Amino acid sequence: MNTAIIVILSSLVAFFSVKWCYFKVLKIAIANSLVDNPDARKLQKRPIPVLGGIAVFFGLIAGVLTGACMTYILTLTLQRFLGPVLCAIVIMIFTGALDDIQGLTPRARFFVEIATIIALIYASGACIDSFHGLWGIGDFSWWIAVPLTVFACVGIINAVNLIDGVNGLCSGLCILYSLLFGAMFLKVDDIPDAVLAFSLAASATPFLFHNVFGKRSRMFLGDAGTLMLGMIMCWFTINILRSDSLLKINAAHKNYDMIAMVLAILSVPVFDTIRVMTQRMYHHQSPFHPDKTHLHHVFIRAGISHSVTTLLILSINSLIVLIWFVCAKLRAGLDLQLYIVIFYSVLLIWGIYFLISWHERHHTSFMHRLAIFGIKSHVGHTRQWLALERWLDEPLGIEYRYEDEEEVEVQDRTKILDFMKGKAEVYVSDIKARSGVDPDEVDDLISRGVSKGLLIVVKSGPDGLPTIITLPEE
Repeated sequence: MNTAIIVILSSLVAFFSVKWCYFKVLKIAIANSLVDNPDARKLQKRPIPVLGGIAVFFGLIAGVLTGACMTYILTLTLQRFLGPVLCAIVIMIFTGALDDIQGLTPRARFFVEIATIIALIYASGACIDSFHGLWGIGDFSWWIAVPLTVFACVGIINAVNLIDGVNGLCSGLCILYSLLFGAMFLKVDDIPDAVLAFSLAASATPFLFHNVFGKRSRMFLGDAGTLMLGMIMCWFTINILRSDSLLKINAAHKNYDMIAMVLAILSVPVFDTIRVMTQRMYHHQSPFHPDKTHLHHVFIRAGISHSVTTLLILSINSLIVLIWFVCAKLRAGLDLQLYIVIFYSVLLIWGIYFLISWHERHHTSFMHRLAIFGIKSHVGHTRQWLALERWLDEPLGIEYRYEDEEEVEVQDRTKILDFMKGKAEVYVSDIKARSGVDPDEVDDLISRGVSKGLLIVVKSGPDGLPTIITLPEE
């Protein structure tokens, strides 16, 4: 009962701390032009503030401190302190902020990550030093464990960083991971790690809502946020796979392969990053060369909205976890659980990417149907969405701007409809060139018009966007 009270109170403090500081951080970012500017590789159309990770960090620390105080008050005992991992998180926040503000070379970032992980290992006395029976291997020497832990943690940190390309994706995945890890820690009364996990989930939730549904109040996590989240995922992984893990006996009793379990939970960032880096090296590029070859990019190219893309990828990740859980419950061997997780991760994460890419290159009817689904997935113009958007943005004091924006949108839509009158079919390129509407706004206006039934798509291009449209029959 005490544990539940501690976790709930910590989560509430984390949640409301982020709500309290979010707009303060946002205004600092805007005032100092700390923004992520759009370019050919990025998906946003306007500069977006990048201090979202700072707001999440504030809530996380508030929640953890609350948990520590409540643990002592309710149990009169001092629990294991999270000092080493909190110090590691601070270093990641600072490194990411430097990268956001002035940019760091991949070499400099790798050096900081490796040094921080090594310091965390020796300060906490924890590393991945056991396979827990997988392939008949139990505990092993730290001469092997330390390099293995550094390699795994650097991979996880950068995988989480690279997956941050769509509104709500990185934060949504890390909320899911934190809830799953937190439930495990809670089951074995690991109060400090449970508090850390649930505080992270709670503090990332307000950010997620603004990131997905906000307009003027939207912020990105930035590298400061993604490196912080990656480090926390590393800490959870270490605490589950260490030789003296509190989960060890419970996992053995329930036939859980702990390595397969962690890999299933982190499947999307890990397997997507492996595929992306392998493809880049195959094409004689640096594995860190930025491009648009992640799983979320194929959904976006198909015309699917950011929010639905995030939901689809969260569903894929959850399905892989469910497949592992069913295998464990059916008493599959430890080795088999790992092979099944790898198989289904490759099938779903790699398979979906290559499947959609193949249809995209060959302009198939499936791609046309997917493009139609993509158009329907853009629900940002609906009354409910706009009402939520206004409510989230209201503390900025800019709600009056929406009337102007809606009025301009109505005027532009009227221009498009007037331009199309009397024509059987109209090329979108012609609308952009001759209707008098800002060409950058035409695609969004057409998507909203199609969703409202004001326009009909006759033909879509290879990118999933309409190329020929017509008016519905009267």
